[in-house]
Amino acid sequence: MPLLYTHTPYLAPHFTGNPVHHRIDRNKQDLQLGSLIENADDQSNAMARIMKSMKSLVSLRRSFFSVDRSFASSKSTDSSTGVCFDLTPEQMEVQQLARQFSRSEILPAAARHDKTGEYPWEIIKKAHSLGLMNHHIAEEFGGSDIGSFESAMIIEELGYGCTGITAAIDCNNLGEIPVVLAGNKEQKKKYLGRMIEEPLMCAYCVTEPGAGSDVSNIKTKAEKKGDHYVLNGQKMWITNGGHANWYFVLARTNPDPKAPSHKSLTGFIVDRHTPGLTPGRKEINMGQRASDTRGITFEDVLVPKENVLIAEGAGFKIAMGAFDRTRPTVQI
Repeated sequence: MPLLYTHTPYLAPHFTGNPVHHRIDRNKQDLQLGSLIENADDQSNAMARIMKSMKSLVSLRRSFFSVDRSFASSKSTDSSTGVCFDLTPEQMEVQQLARQFSRSEILPAAARHDKTGEYPWEIIKKAHSLGLMNHHIAEEFGGSDIGSFESAMIIEELGYGCTGITAAIDCNNLGEIPVVLAGNKEQKKKYLGRMIEEPLMCAYCVTEPGAGSDVSNIKTKAEKKGDHYVLNGQKMWITNGGHANWYFVLARTNPDPKAPSHKSLTGFIVDRHTPGLTPGRKEINMGQRASDTRGITFEDVLVPKENVLIAEGAGFKIAMGAFDRTRPTVQI
């Protein structure tokens, strides 16, 4: 049989031809996780303990993908040989934590939030204390830095409770990813570090009235003046737009209309309370009323040059990288 690829890190035992099955006491685990959630306010980060036993994910994945294919093909005639797609015990624990949180915290509040449109701050604070947010921030800055598979697994479980509340939680990842991918150490420490220290929100400001995922039509402009850039333009459908502490903003820095978009766009980090930045009215989204979606207007907003990600003209690649990295959870 052909070599199969999987995110599951426990691979070595399966090359022996003896698939491994992990057993777990669900009742006992539910009680433990339930206690953890009830005492969420006292937990600095529940995921940190779970993630300690997942540190070998990267090295094991690398060793798996470097295995000589001839070795795998030599086993292909043995029907008992293969790669097990079972979740590891650590992944199961992460999944169960998210599932318990969804059932005990999100689901009971879902109808009320969908009716009133109230932003789910209390739920967000508990999710933050348990480490169920900000999945991709590196350990260096206090995060858990879990993979896309584990992140998607968490969002799948939270989404069972309410898609609107989950959208608010998950869109932090979308806003953070440009800084994760392209930020320098100072930018990461300043903007990602605060997301771990406090239950703060951020937003991804790319979509405009005439430009969605097709970022080539972006009209928002940024003109350099001295040590700052002056932003002018309008964004729309920005999730967490009214509650963000800071924004990733994609703007056009090359005024030449004939210049190719992949060299004309620049990514900026913009603080929420910068003068000239104005969130619009909250949109009413069917099935996601708890999610805060708004337009954002930039009128002569001054952004320091230190808040440029990488350099002028790098914004297109940063935005595409963010789309790629976050597609698994967005699709869920």
